[in-house]
Amino acid sequence: MAYELSAENQQRVKEVAARYPHNMSAILPALHIVFAERGWIDREACDHVAELLDVPPIHVYEAMTFYTYFPRKPVGKYHIQLCHNIACNLRGAENLIEYMRDKHGIEEDRVTGDGLFCLHRVECLGACGGAPMMQVNDDYYENLSPEKIEELIEGWKREAGNGRR
Repeated sequence: MAYELSAENQQRVKEVAARYPHNMSAILPALHIVFAERGWIDREACDHVAELLDVPPIHVYEAMTFYTYFPRKPVGKYHIQLCHNIACNLRGAENLIEYMRDKHGIEEDRVTGDGLFCLHRVECLGACGGAPMMQVNDDYYENLSPEKIEELIEGWKREAGNGRR
């Protein structure tokens, strides 16, 4: 079965589109609605957005693939994007990746078995003064150390309960 937004969110997409002179302008807000509901966006979701907005699907694909904000496959409840650019690398980003893998089984580009975490190594997130740093979902965490990572991960595990999104 093809992916469809909930009826409520389909209505939200139509309301957002009505604010713009052209439906193409509503592509990014519509993708944000899909992402908020589903947690990731694939071609089926892009096709659905294109249909809702009555725009060519290629325009939705272009927007979705241009922005790294939108994961193209499930990323778990906590999408960890660890910067590995020069400032973060010089201040220990690689050690933090190893720590998360060795201590918590968080592998790059894989969702953990409990559905909680997925780690992606990303380019500069624009917070070099707080290196090493990571973005988890919409939040930035700077001046990281293994101890700080431990505190964050344990907190997210407690917060998540069973771990399924």
